[in-house]
Amino acid sequence: MWFVRFVSSSIGKKVTMALSGLMLLLFLCSHAAGNATIYMSRAVFQGYADELHSHPLIVIVFSTGLFLVFLAHISLGLLLFLQNRQAGASRYTVSTRVVTNSLASETMPYTGLCILLFVLIHVFGFAFGPTGEMISDTVKRLLGHFFYGLFYLVAFAALALHLSHGFWSMLQTFGVNHPRYNKMINKLTYIVPLFFLLLFGGIVLYFMTGRGASF
Repeated sequence: MWFVRFVSSSIGKKVTMALSGLMLLLFLCSHAAGNATIYMSRAVFQGYADELHSHPLIVIVFSTGLFLVFLAHISLGLLLFLQNRQAGASRYTVSTRVVTNSLASETMPYTGLCILLFVLIHVFGFAFGPTGEMISDTVKRLLGHFFYGLFYLVAFAALALHLSHGFWSMLQTFGVNHPRYNKMINKLTYIVPLFFLLLFGGIVLYFMTGRGASF
């Protein structure tokens, strides 16, 4: 099949990696929008969560699709990393690189694995909470725990570092590399990760510091 041949090729792996990364980034945006309701009030956040889970079929289909995309992204990422280590090249070779972030690029596999560990703990913590506990109570209970919250902050820092290179790599794979846009791309490689770090990290600090005691 042409799709199998395409994915098996070097450019096919990079394009599929970029597409899966874009899908995960869009999920992060939607997840951030939902989680931002925590800053409004407990009632608003609980209403959002209840509305979301009132459509179980949509949740199951979306969750399954997200899992497959996440699995593809991890598998291709590790495969590209191992192949490029053998070849003695960087993960993404582009002749005109406009963003230099060696720490982010060199630690991509490790920050990726940290994100994977976070996802497993996050899903386990929220999926296997006390029976009948409201999601708003689960958020308050888990994120109010110092070490649990600290782990979340470390994971969000790893996510920001991962995104700072991954966002650039995705744009380069899609061919977004032009003198007219390079300055904007350079800024976005910092703005996008910082946005998610501040939003998600702020929620954790809100509960860790006790400011969310009345949530």
